[in-house]
Amino acid sequence: QVHLVESGGGLVQAGGSLTLSCAVSGLEISSNGQGWYRRAPGKQREWVATMTSGGSRAYGDSVRGRFTISRDNAKSTVYLQMNSLKPEDTAVYYCWGQSASGIDNYWGQGTQVTVSS
Repeated sequence: QVHLVESGGGLVQAGGSLTLSCAVSGLEISSNGQGWYRRAPGKQREWVATMTSGGSRAYGDSVRGRFTISRDNAKSTVYLQMNSLKPEDTAVYYCWGQSASGIDNYWGQGTQVTVSS
């Protein structure tokens, strides 16, 4: 079975930084795409960042230049480094993983990030 478990969320002041972690089991992260999404209160889920199996990275417009996605294959963990945080970054952040076939999608339970002004 595939499991994705996020951690690292919390409360931070505007301008601060946080690093989210996503521990992945049952899926080879070096061979599959991973990413992060978020959902703010009253809003639809928003794509934040993805990393392909080849290591290419892409970011949503609202976070590009401030957030960085990375992974540690040995630890089977995906990270999201978030800098220069803004109150509008407040959301539940979800880790996402995809099977090598691209057919199956997997989600973590989410971790809350709250940015105070």
